[in-house]
Amino acid sequence: MRESKIENSKRLRYIRLLGRFINGILSFLAKSDHATKEQYDQKVDANFRFLEKNEAVKLYKDEYTELEALGQKILDFRAGEETIETIKEELFYAQNQLEKRVNARRYKKSKHDHHAKDGWD
Repeated sequence: MRESKIENSKRLRYIRLLGRFINGILSFLAKSDHATKEQYDQKVDANFRFLEKNEAVKLYKDEYTELEALGQKILDFRAGEETIETIKEELFYAQNQLEKRVNARRYKKSKHDHHAKDGWD
């Protein structure tokens, strides 16, 4: 039982650090008007050092594996030769798709819920 608690705490720490890494990079890209590829590379290196200190843990939920894939995409762009505009466009699109998937599971419009009007007709 003690081992499972340790594993869960490692998993939560890894998920939080991964989210902090991704949010830091996307926030930098959103707020900077004239970002360059060199600034992006420096920001990725600075934010990745915290994530690097923690060991990677196997993630099982779809949203967490997609979050991990987005983090890997950020690192791939760091090593690639794409322009900063391409990087911004693709990362914001990937983040938006991730948020859509998460919100689609949590949110359902009441007009599609046929049980909402039971007893009111």
